[in-house]
Amino acid sequence: MSKFGIGGSTIEAELNAIKPVAHVIKPIQEAEYKSRIQKACELMKLQNAQAMYLNAGTNLLYFTGTHWHASERMVGAILLPNGDLHYIVPSFEKGTLLDFMAIEGEIHCWEEHESPYLLLNNILKENNILEGDILIDESTPFFVYEGISKATGLNIENAHTVISECRMIKSEAEIAIIKALMDITLEVHKATARILKVGITTKEIEDFINEAHKRYGMISGSYFCIVLFGKDASFPHGVKTPKPLELNDIVLVDTGCSFHDYISDITRTYIFGEANDYQQKIWNIEKEAQLAAFTASQMGLTCGDVDLAAREKIASYGLGPDYNLPGLPHRTGHGIGLDIHEYPYILKGNKTILKPGMCYSIEPMICVPSEFGIRLEDHVYITKDGPKWFTEPAHSIENPFGN
Repeated sequence: MSKFGIGGSTIEAELNAIKPVAHVIKPIQEAEYKSRIQKACELMKLQNAQAMYLNAGTNLLYFTGTHWHASERMVGAILLPNGDLHYIVPSFEKGTLLDFMAIEGEIHCWEEHESPYLLLNNILKENNILEGDILIDESTPFFVYEGISKATGLNIENAHTVISECRMIKSEAEIAIIKALMDITLEVHKATARILKVGITTKEIEDFINEAHKRYGMISGSYFCIVLFGKDASFPHGVKTPKPLELNDIVLVDTGCSFHDYISDITRTYIFGEANDYQQKIWNIEKEAQLAAFTASQMGLTCGDVDLAAREKIASYGLGPDYNLPGLPHRTGHGIGLDIHEYPYILKGNKTILKPGMCYSIEPMICVPSEFGIRLEDHVYITKDGPKWFTEPAHSIENPFGN
């Protein structure tokens, strides 16, 4: 079949039509990393924090530009309120750290038989930090937290209050990267719809989506991919053994890519064939719920207000309420950036106030158990003039891309 851009093409034809565009996307510059550190230091001073520990992972990356995955060996950095950075790394990894390090700082090394926690304590003492509060990155593994706690004897507080306040507010450069990636993923969605045919498997589509992202210049391909047909789509994150595509199946595709450390994430749900009245009704309610959440995304309102707007719209049609099915079984959305799920969370009762620069998904999925699910996921960013979509939302269940 070929209707409204669904079906009628081939995997080979769609891949051959793609031209790389990733090379024009500009990465975060050194000046921005330094401004992030400055903001963190200002927040630390307001809290009278003596130091902040950043563990290997996206928080270390956000402030220092250093790529390092957390492991059983402690690797991280101590940030002092005056802006000084002290990196802690195993001695044999020093050369690699120097290669990855984007923002300079003093490097402190420990041998395999030595304690990195005592090394951290010595750094604090050398900087006259003998009492008071130190902040620890909330993604820090418990064994590192425990080691720091025992070695320092200082009061440890959650660095979330500093880190989230910085990371939740995206800069123009961050928004530009995310926008470019969302545009690419939306084009991959359109191409995916065109290759659909009876009998195609979710694995074939996942492989296509991965390769399509690569053709656009995403070296690692898809960051993730969920493809579900028919009743499988009633499970938000999939099933163990997904079914192949049949005529008149609901199609749910949720995917994204990563480049310059940032991530895209879009879900489209539509019909392969003809929608029945109930499928059409639920799709339209989902669309209205997404729009209600978008309309509620205003400065001064809260993340909880956005979630409530979607739930009230869904409940007005007799679905739900709350997390009951058929209805919306999870939060309405999540922040996005260096992590695919990060602050702010569009969650019931979340009193985080919306501010310019916040970016998050609006995806109030409606699940109809054992029948199908409809998830329309697009992201917004908040401006002083109100919310803006990163990508154009879906048009209809039979013509999702407005062809």
